[in-house]
Amino acid sequence: MRHSLPIAPQFYVTAPQPCPYLDGRMERKLFTALQGENAEKLNNSLSGQGFRRSQNVLYRPSCAECSSCLSARIDVSRFKPSKSQRRTMNRNKGLTRRATSPWATEDQYDLFRSYLESRHSDGGMADMDVFEFAAMIEETPIRSRVIEYTDTETSDLTGVCLTDVLGDGVSMVYSFYTPDRPRDGLGTYIILDHIEIARSAGLPYVYLGYWVPGSQKMGYKAKFSGLEVFIGGEWQPMKDPESFEHPPHPLTNDPIAEQVANISLPDLAPKRI
Repeated sequence: MRHSLPIAPQFYVTAPQPCPYLDGRMERKLFTALQGENAEKLNNSLSGQGFRRSQNVLYRPSCAECSSCLSARIDVSRFKPSKSQRRTMNRNKGLTRRATSPWATEDQYDLFRSYLESRHSDGGMADMDVFEFAAMIEETPIRSRVIEYTDTETSDLTGVCLTDVLGDGVSMVYSFYTPDRPRDGLGTYIILDHIEIARSAGLPYVYLGYWVPGSQKMGYKAKFSGLEVFIGGEWQPMKDPESFEHPPHPLTNDPIAEQVANISLPDLAPKRI
């Protein structure tokens, strides 16, 4: 049986936009479409090279002015909870986890709106309507799950995380939770529970998205032991976030063409029948 040759993914760059993490700077992203029968292979490969998924797109920061955004993941084998994190786990013992197919519900959207209004009222998602929310949850060409956390006593939906299952870990695409329990550390708890999910599934990593040194919004990620960041084409253990130095000078950034040339692509050839 004849097979057409696989089409190599095409990479593009977004127009510069204000950076949500570093005031006064502009950001741009290198991205490619995630579609077709090779979507799973491509997602696994590029996630391991610092890319993140948003619906049917994979992207990675590619800013002309700096290189501060670093992809971060937790090495499950090296993670040890701190005293504070153990207290967080104890405070949330009354939550029940349920994994479902990526299907949006009204309860999820109501919780999402409450979360945004309390935590990110001026963010890029602040105007997201129910249809855009459904697209964020449901438009996925790969193996994804919605992890719901429910209060055992009240049956209230307390937290939600859209999670991708990769070949070497779980990727936390987006999480949100009730703003009514600020002392419970729900955001931290959801990450801790994903470490347990990965461990029980025999997967070595939990992908957290991007960490920006010095950013208060991203500071919580550096509190997890076993953290690794993707620098210079490889994952490196984070030793001390407080003294971490990564030169964000524009001259250290490779040109876009060179960045694309250095991306390692999986074998996308179709299987012979």
